[in-house]
Amino acid sequence: MRMIMDATTFHTKFGFSSLSPFIQKVVHPPLLTSAKSLYTSNKFNQTPVFSLIKAQHFKILPTKPFNHLQDFIFFHSNSSQGMLGKVLVVLLASGLAWAFPALLPPPPRICGSPDGPTVTGPRIKLRDGRQLAYKEHGVPKETAKYKVVYAHSFGSTRYESAIASLETLEELGAYVVSFDRPGYGESDPHPKRTIQTTALDMEELADQLGLGPKFYVMGYSMGGHSVWGCLEYIPNRLAGAALVSPVVNYWWPSFPANLSTEGYNLQLSQDQWALRVAHYAPWLVYWWNTQKWFPYNSVLSGKLKMSPPDLEVVSRSAKHANEMQKLKEYAVKQGVFESLHRDMMVGFGKWDFDPMDLKNLFPNGSVHLWHGDEDWVVPVILQRYVIERLPWINYHEIPNVGHLVMHDPAMKEVIWKTFLTGET
Repeated sequence: MRMIMDATTFHTKFGFSSLSPFIQKVVHPPLLTSAKSLYTSNKFNQTPVFSLIKAQHFKILPTKPFNHLQDFIFFHSNSSQGMLGKVLVVLLASGLAWAFPALLPPPPRICGSPDGPTVTGPRIKLRDGRQLAYKEHGVPKETAKYKVVYAHSFGSTRYESAIASLETLEELGAYVVSFDRPGYGESDPHPKRTIQTTALDMEELADQLGLGPKFYVMGYSMGGHSVWGCLEYIPNRLAGAALVSPVVNYWWPSFPANLSTEGYNLQLSQDQWALRVAHYAPWLVYWWNTQKWFPYNSVLSGKLKMSPPDLEVVSRSAKHANEMQKLKEYAVKQGVFESLHRDMMVGFGKWDFDPMDLKNLFPNGSVHLWHGDEDWVVPVILQRYVIERLPWINYHEIPNVGHLVMHDPAMKEVIWKTFLTGET
């Protein structure tokens, strides 16, 4: 009943309104009239089909007439259409019987569990008992000049190619530890994951690996949310931070309504709907992104709207298509809900803070944000507003570059060097 109440009351600044008028328009009143008449009869309550439905679903459907609820649904009595009403109510009950299980995601297949995937790399055990998988890159941390914790993008893993080459890391004297964000790859899911919990995971990873009192953080695309979390919740632990093509949440309170709507409308219509669901009806996210009736999130469906620069990057990466596909499968091997879907729910849900309210705790200018002006995934107009509000962040707008900037070998080398040394 909680889900039904939520679905009939929420509305958004992007076009949702109450669903009750919609139901009244779509469902034909005479049919509801006859259905009410039929349901209230004792003969109907004795039908084997309805008795079976009631027994099968743990009394979700009442065994007595609906009383006030039946008046809301059925309006008026009209026994002349009894058979049609009988069919309607049976279909309605059957639909509910199908809908409830369809809304619920299957449980994740935990890595290392008897029925789960095998563990193939190192992990740390966090204070709450979860396992966090990680991978080390670059020079040994004992001799490193820069120590960086890296957060990967949507649908990716600790093996993400956005990390600088070994040659570059050795040249910089940099140590980088990437990790599978909760639910991805071989890191345990976190059903209560928030922006804050991932930031604290990064801090604990740094502490268990002995990175010292201060370290750098970098996040690409959806991984940018983790960096915003670090700037809010553990700023005293940071030597610097980098956000590269960071995904924005269109519901951050500081965004002017007209600007967030403009950026939102630049998305494909299917993505607009997917974001609405993630923000306003997270209990529908699994069903929405797995049903086959209409288009769902473009990234999940593999039909992302890409700019010409991004298409060029993809074409150059075609020879690695098989390897990239294996990494995508690895990312979700514990299930799509606790990885991809949870990412959407957390990233586009309600945050406990507004990034545009952050205070400047980095007078040395060690926080950077890079964004391509041909990014069709995250509109650059929103990043420009973020920087207006946070002028202490070093902003690098890259001409003729799209969202896949970190998959361009030349660009990612420049970004890593600028971030750690300040040299362009």
